Amino acid sequence: MAKVLALLFSFLILASVAFSVVLGGVGYDRLSEEKAKNAQKGMYGQGSLRTSQCPGECTRRCSKTQYHKPCMFFCQKCCRKCLCVPPGFYGNKHVCSCYNNWKTKRGGPKCP
Repeated sequence: MAKVLALLFSFLILASVAFSVVLGGVGYDRLSEEKAKNAQKGMYGQGSLRTSQCPGECTRRCSKTQYHKPCMFFCQKCCRKCLCVPPGFYGNKHVCSCYNNWKTKRGGPKCP
C-alpha cells in the first residue's frame, strides 16, 4: 500500500511540474503577443499617455540604471513633450518616434 501511495504521489508531482511548464510557456507567449499587439495599436506611441502618467512610466523605464536621477529628469522631460515612454528598460525607442528623434545640441539622444 505504501508503494502505491508513493507511486501516486510521484506521479502527481511529475504531472504538476509538466503542467506548470506547459502553462508557463503559454502564458509567456500570450504576454509577449499582447505587448506586440499593444505596440501595433499605438499603446506606446506618441500621445498614448497623459502627463500625470509620466512619473510612473519613467520610474519603470529608469529603474535599472545606475544613473537614476538624470534618467528620471530627462525621461520626464521627454514624456511631457512626447506623451509616451517606450516599453522596457532601454531601447525600443522606435515605438515612440518623438522620443527617438529628439536630439541634444551635439546630436546625441536626448531621451533615455
